[in-house]
Amino acid sequence: MNITNVDVRNYIDSLDPKRKPDVLYLIDLMSEITGLKPKLWGTIVGFGKLHYQYKTGHSGDMPIIGLASRKQAITLYLSFEINQYEELSHLGKVTYGKSCLYIKTLKDVDLDVLRSLIIKTTEDALKMDFITRIE
Repeated sequence: MNITNVDVRNYIDSLDPKRKPDVLYLIDLMSEITGLKPKLWGTIVGFGKLHYQYKTGHSGDMPIIGLASRKQAITLYLSFEINQYEELSHLGKVTYGKSCLYIKTLKDVDLDVLRSLIIKTTEDALKMDFITRIE
């Protein structure tokens, strides 16, 4: 995955007007937590850049954290193993996969818990032995 030359503002302008306030809130929150500016990685708004190299030899680059507005929900890309975090049980109405959190609307979640989860997953990702922070 690579950073594109597309301006994040163009991506935001293309969003469903009902979804846009939640995405803008999350971009501001992730910018505040990481201290980084958002960049577009395809259709993912990402923060920072890391390189991963699994023991299998598979490797690549990706944002430290990111988000995307998808048809069914806002997808947050937060961790390599998100189900390990206790905050999920206190977050509210969400679903999640191995590394992604899916939120239909921010009204469904506890924003303080979400902030805590984003902070923890960001810190934890950068401590993993197969991760090298690039940016």
